[in-house]
Amino acid sequence: MIFLQSTVTRETFWTIGPVGKALFYGLAAMAVLVFLYGVYERFARYTKGTDDWFDRLDNLGERVAWSAKVVLSNEKQFDRDLYGGIMHAFILWGFLTLLIGTTILAIDIDGYRLLTALLTGQEQSFFVGDFYLSYSLVMDAMGLLFVVGVGMAIYRRYVVRNHRLWGKHTSLEDDAFIWTLFLLGVGGYVIEAFRIVGTGFPEFETVSFVGYFGALVFDAAGMTPAMAESLYWWGWWSHALLALGFVALIPYAKPFHMLSSFANVVTRDEKAGKRLPGVPADLAPDDIGYTSADDFSWKQMLDMDACTKCGRCSSVCPAKASGRNLDPRDVILDLKQYRDDLDAGRTESVDIVADGGTSVIASESMESCMACMACMDACPVEIEHLSHFTEMNRRLTETGQMQETVQESMMNVFQNGNTFGEPERKRGDWTDELDFEVPDAREEDVEFLWYVGEYPSYDERNQRVARSLARLFHESGVSYGILYEDERHDGNDVRRVGEEGLYEMLVEDNVAAFADCEFEKIVCTDPHSYNTFKNEYPEMAAEMDTEFDYPVYHYTQVVETLVNEGRLGLDGTELNYSVTYHDPCHLGRYNGEYEAPREVIKATGVDLAEMPRNRNNSFCCGGGGGGLWMDLEEESKPSEERLREALEDTEAGAAVEKFVVACPMCGTMYEDGRKTGDFEDDIEIVDITELIVEALDTGAAREGAMSTDELGGGPATADD
Repeated sequence: MIFLQSTVTRETFWTIGPVGKALFYGLAAMAVLVFLYGVYERFARYTKGTDDWFDRLDNLGERVAWSAKVVLSNEKQFDRDLYGGIMHAFILWGFLTLLIGTTILAIDIDGYRLLTALLTGQEQSFFVGDFYLSYSLVMDAMGLLFVVGVGMAIYRRYVVRNHRLWGKHTSLEDDAFIWTLFLLGVGGYVIEAFRIVGTGFPEFETVSFVGYFGALVFDAAGMTPAMAESLYWWGWWSHALLALGFVALIPYAKPFHMLSSFANVVTRDEKAGKRLPGVPADLAPDDIGYTSADDFSWKQMLDMDACTKCGRCSSVCPAKASGRNLDPRDVILDLKQYRDDLDAGRTESVDIVADGGTSVIASESMESCMACMACMDACPVEIEHLSHFTEMNRRLTETGQMQETVQESMMNVFQNGNTFGEPERKRGDWTDELDFEVPDAREEDVEFLWYVGEYPSYDERNQRVARSLARLFHESGVSYGILYEDERHDGNDVRRVGEEGLYEMLVEDNVAAFADCEFEKIVCTDPHSYNTFKNEYPEMAAEMDTEFDYPVYHYTQVVETLVNEGRLGLDGTELNYSVTYHDPCHLGRYNGEYEAPREVIKATGVDLAEMPRNRNNSFCCGGGGGGLWMDLEEESKPSEERLREALEDTEAGAAVEKFVVACPMCGTMYEDGRKTGDFEDDIEIVDITELIVEALDTGAAREGAMSTDELGGGPATADD
């Protein structure tokens, strides 16, 4: 019998019957209860975690609004991966539309119809006429986007076999998740097509263009209305059971990331990585760092649950690319698996991190981290890898499991205030070769207290950088001064290798030295110093009941101002060769300063050829996170790979003559990579300060030559 559809609507429970309807509601209630209990249990576990160092629920309304914008726009998904961004956007927008559509239908059936029946004695529905037509069109269109997005995901995973999507934690769960989504999306259209065939192709159902197309295909294949009606019952129940099962299992499997990821974005620390959590003063040494799963804070556990195994962090990690024993994704998922196994009684308690043995994480993995924050920048769900890594580094420090070279460097810092082990009194010796005096900020009031840093102070190569910057300050009339022997290591990387106690000592010493001077601003040679003074010292000083609220600048920001004000006399024509520029992690990715260095470089007249990986996608030199002090086995040094990229992958290619840096650590690592990678005859490493000095000397020589010509001089000739 053909069911003729005349009213512009559809019967939600067509062919299901009263018993089937009651059964569905019973199963739906069970699915929702299982879902709610699972969500409760998940979030209840977070309350058992330790308190977080930072307030992550302040301005909650603003946090939620910002997070909703980030999630709905998919802006983090589009970063570095257009295909992935489109794919995820289609899935997300389609899924949310289908969820909203299902909710609207439930409101009509279980709310509006019941309410109107009680109030008027006659059941009414708003799921008719123009509303139904609009609803059907939107649902079909967005559902199609959903299916296309899931299809793109299947293609990338199983046909392209994108390397990011496969790893030690890839499991049947990942396959089940993606194929369930596919079956839900396609299954919805199949049963819609069955209904359209079974109801005699109502003309208004053409708005459901995907389902209508499917109905035409089934009709052409010989499907009768009776067959469609019978298949609809089986298809409807298959779809319903799959959907209810999916809902029930959300808190217990990979789909939970739909909730945990949003929660993780809401509770993010906007300065994550730039500043690190401190160590409570009353914490015994044996309890510092990750000693057991009980040490995980609620936010760190949320990080673990938010991970979707997408591998974006792994794909940008310079340590992994260099063949070191580190995969940021695996570290987070290893911690999660250990926590889950421990809770379920599937494993016994072991060390979280250790050098060898049966620990969850190998010490070698933590030593490999460069603290470049590329993993965090690439993560679309705001996982704060560096806070986990730092806790494990602290544990290695407390148990004496740091590399011997790092221990030696830390002892040098403790005894002499620098990793070179040089006497403090020699810290200002680099000024001896200058033909002018560098002001002492301890003896006179200055505008800028210049924190020189240890590499420009002690390393012979980087002393040229210090002298170049001093000349720029001197010739442009900047009011500045330095601390000479009262300057101590800034502590940025000391903290990131896990030496929190030594870091606190350095903060105390430097804050006291600064407080004895009269100045307005701090300017740093090293982006590492710039970062910790700007983002960590103020909070650490507050813990010490003192203040540290000075404006902090990197030297490129100050020099940019000098160039713009014409105080250096550059006209942009001094140099005429090609260079490329490396964005230091602590200046760029950490603190968002990308333009000042580029403006200064361009002011010298050079042709700036950008490397493919630039700005927030810059590739670390390998010196951060204590890498400068370590001996590590790697297939190719990050610095060597970066120099290769400069010479082969930039638009200028081999025409690039100089590799420009704005960080003493970067300069040191690239000078080393230039030797070990056999690039000595191909490219020169220069700091921005040295580039400007070269431009000034070139300009002065040109003006001198012009003045000689004007006076009637010039090169001698045969006639002379």
